[in-house]
Order: sequence, then C-alpha cells, then structure tokens
Amino acid sequence: MQHAEAKFNKNSLLLTLRRYSSAVSDMEKTILLPSLLRDVPSDELWDCDAAEDSCTDLYDNYLMLKAIRNTVESSLVPLDDHKTKNNTMFKTLEPLLDTDPDALFHFHLRGLFSVMTALTKKTQNLTEKYMDIIGVAN
Repeated sequence: MQHAEAKFNKNSLLLTLRRYSSAVSDMEKTILLPSLLRDVPSDELWDCDAAEDSCTDLYDNYLMLKAIRNTVESSLVPLDDHKTKNNTMFKTLEPLLDTDPDALFHFHLRGLFSVMTALTKKTQNLTEKYMDIIGVAN
C-alpha cells in the first residue's frame, strides 16, 4: 500500500511540475513583447509589500516566473545560497525533527504542491493579462 501511495505522490509531483513548466512555456510563446508588461501593476496582493510604491510590475513577475521554471527544470541551487538556508533552517526546524518522518514528508510535499499550484495560476493570470493588454480575446 505504501509503495502505491509513494508512486502516486511521485507522479502527482511530476504532473504538478509539468503543469507549471507548460504554463510558463505557453506564457513565453504568447508574450512576444514582454516590454509591454513594464509599469503595469500586478493585481495580486501578495506581489506587494506594505508600501504601495514597492509593488512590482508584470514584467518583473514575468522574469521571476521564467527564472523559477529554469531553476525547477535544472534543479540547480547556488551552493552558497543552499548553505545559508540550511544553517538557518536547522535552527528553526529542530522541534520538527522529533516528529514522524512520514508526517514531515507529507507536510513538505503538500507545501510544494501548494507553491507550484499558486505559481501555475500566477503564470496563467499573467498570460491572460497580457492578452487583455494587446486586445486579444481569450
């Protein structure tokens, strides 16, 4: 039973990653003039910090989504960045080390699914917004 569940989770994770990669590929094929996204504020609240003037524009989102896709596909994380994150994570995750490894794995897997699903939706929304800007109906 565990083997079937692990295979399902692996396939689901691969499917989620493929959906994101496909959404970014569609975005790249659709957005022929990314410069049209400059100075267009993002509608999404989580793109903004507390100050209104610190909001990023859609062009920054476009570049970020492409960079994330490249990182996901190449699985490359800068070594210095990885060391820094691991050192701080061990200090904050110490209470979690005593928990059930299976529960901890599922916690992180659900988090990864959540992040990848949110990025996929954000990519699709950006593509739709570009289509609105150039005046093409979906």
